[in-house]
Amino acid sequence: MPAVLSTYSELFHARGAAAFSSTGFLARMPISMVGLGTLLMVSATTGAYGLAGLLAGTVTFAGGLAAPQIARLVDRLGQARVLRPALLAHGLLLAGLIAAVRLGWPVWTWFVLGVLAGGTLPSIGSMVRARWTHAITDRDRRQTAFAFESVLDEVIFVVGPPLATFLATAVNPAAGLVAALCFAVGGGFLFAAQRDTQPPLHPTADIVPRREVVTRGLVAIAVTFLGAGAVFGSVEVVVVAFADERGQRGLAGLVLACYAAGSLISGLLYGARRWRRPLADRFVLAATIFGLATVLPLAADSVAVLSPLVFLTGLAIAPVLITGMSLVERLVPRRALTEGLTWSITALTVGVTAGAALAGLLVDAYGSNAAFRLSAGSAVLTAVAAAAVRPWLDAARTGEDDEGSGGHRGQNHGSDVDCPLPGATVADASQRGTRGRMDL
Repeated sequence: MPAVLSTYSELFHARGAAAFSSTGFLARMPISMVGLGTLLMVSATTGAYGLAGLLAGTVTFAGGLAAPQIARLVDRLGQARVLRPALLAHGLLLAGLIAAVRLGWPVWTWFVLGVLAGGTLPSIGSMVRARWTHAITDRDRRQTAFAFESVLDEVIFVVGPPLATFLATAVNPAAGLVAALCFAVGGGFLFAAQRDTQPPLHPTADIVPRREVVTRGLVAIAVTFLGAGAVFGSVEVVVVAFADERGQRGLAGLVLACYAAGSLISGLLYGARRWRRPLADRFVLAATIFGLATVLPLAADSVAVLSPLVFLTGLAIAPVLITGMSLVERLVPRRALTEGLTWSITALTVGVTAGAALAGLLVDAYGSNAAFRLSAGSAVLTAVAAAAVRPWLDAARTGEDDEGSGGHRGQNHGSDVDCPLPGATVADASQRGTRGRMDL
């Protein structure tokens, strides 16, 4: 473990890395709190999980659709110039959503405000990763930096759900969303203030046409992430309902933290290793393990049993996300990196939307135990989808040993994907001559 920590600590020798990574961490805390906070607030106010899940999913869906458009502006205009007005709008609109629900405004106003609030929250995670790509020139260290950010994402999902649940159950049903608002606006402005580490701007003439970003390979990753998102969205709703049915609603956040803790641990260990198996094969295998592991919570009959089962299930999450993001980085031009990463996150959030909405309806109609089958079924379909689109990822696999600088589309190779990017994640470390390799 000391060797693992040493590998990560070396990252912060880069100028400004500690500042942009730490403020980026705070700014993206809402990704684990807005959906759950909305679910807890609406279900406590109305008693209807179907409505709560639908509204939470709508907020997430709107964010997923808008994020690539915001990312495209970021690549053109710069992070700070886009972030500040977007975050101000998000804060005001999220405050309006809280007021609409708590003051009993017509339900249609909840959805209007939810769409607008979700659609103005930028993808901070993509921006942080773009900064690492700009800040670190060594390929191996850059890979480790991306894995570190994936681990921080899991920390966010360990800390955020219990915090949102505690605030919503012990303080006020809207308190979890208020905290998410503060993290988004406060952390986002601190992140935007780190001007020296912003990636360089790309003039309008240098913007990559969308057809060159959204390639077959990117679509392949998006299809798989769509299924994974359905698992995450449904699990969040079902766990809250499961705990509520047993009179332990306050423990729902801790159960979700166990889920994220499993992913955190596997991500930390996965990211510190070097891998021999081709990246595309690792992605498919990770998705298959994810599909099998998500069946485990079906055996739970109490919160005490559910917690360790979701922890074991969580161990299968990080490898899917890390390898998927790594593939995306190889399939888009470097000057469109923020947009390419954001499209994959969009697919994930669309899946979360559908999963949350369907799970809420199943909980209302049949209870949480039946709704857990949606999570398991979505995970199995994720594994099947990854295997089905595997041929579309061959070009990314071929490019793993290419040491080219990346950032431009490959020419005369008969491929519709890009040359390998220098910003590949640690999950993509399959270079020859390195030590500490493992076979997956």
